[in-house]
Amino acid sequence: MGVEYVSRVPRPPLDGLIDDLYYLEGAPPYARLTLPPMPAAVFIVNLGAPFRIRAGIDVEAAEYTDGCVITTPTHALAFGYPLRTRSVGVHFKPWGLAPFLPTPAAELRDRPVTVEQVWGRPAMAELRDRLATAGGPHELLTLLEEELMRRLGETAGLGLVRHTSSVMAATSGAVAIGDLSAAAGVSSTHLAQRFKELIGVTPKRLARTYRFAATVFAIDFAGSIDWGDLAGGAGYFDQAHFGHEFRAFTGLTPTRYIEGRRRFLREHPGHTLDGWPLPAD
Repeated sequence: MGVEYVSRVPRPPLDGLIDDLYYLEGAPPYARLTLPPMPAAVFIVNLGAPFRIRAGIDVEAAEYTDGCVITTPTHALAFGYPLRTRSVGVHFKPWGLAPFLPTPAAELRDRPVTVEQVWGRPAMAELRDRLATAGGPHELLTLLEEELMRRLGETAGLGLVRHTSSVMAATSGAVAIGDLSAAAGVSSTHLAQRFKELIGVTPKRLARTYRFAATVFAIDFAGSIDWGDLAGGAGYFDQAHFGHEFRAFTGLTPTRYIEGRRRFLREHPGHTLDGWPLPAD
């Protein structure tokens, strides 16, 4: 039994907030998968058995029945899946979740919450009832998109955060935060406050996340890896700096991470989930 994964980009204006809407169903390749931090927020409506999330080394795993909301994380998350999982979700751009949150994103930093905690029990029950009657993945995604369109509103400071974050994305995080605030005509303090409100992390932290993600995606897992060249090409001060940053983000050394990714690719070649996660065990 494999995994069915259907993904599409939503229509405007949601496409400026969201990378993709997705449908996931089937048996995950491992009981637990580790998701290293990425410059994105995640929203999941669970349609199957509960799953579990461990949001840190010193944190107990929590069970999520209706789904979860995760702002841009600063460290890896471990997902524990049932034998068969089914859900629809949203991969938000870092700033994209803000218009749908009732509280500042900083209050949810590294603290996944249920969808019910964000949207309320009646609204969540109604949405799940409508999703339960959908005829297939594409209808499910259309219903979710319509719900997001209905809830979309104005968010103060979103234009500023979106523009500066987009510059970070275009440069893979290799940009001076002072230059960003100066170009935007605001103080660094004001920019940091807006980022924490709408993304949950500071501009500096988001830039680090963009750089880390770009570096990982540049790794050729099939060949030999020159860690010094990789670190230097990504703008890290030296290999030691890169290794320290890697452990801070993933809890693993670069070598251990490579071992986990190669194990995934070796045991499940071409798997629909092979782009980022790795086995947690």
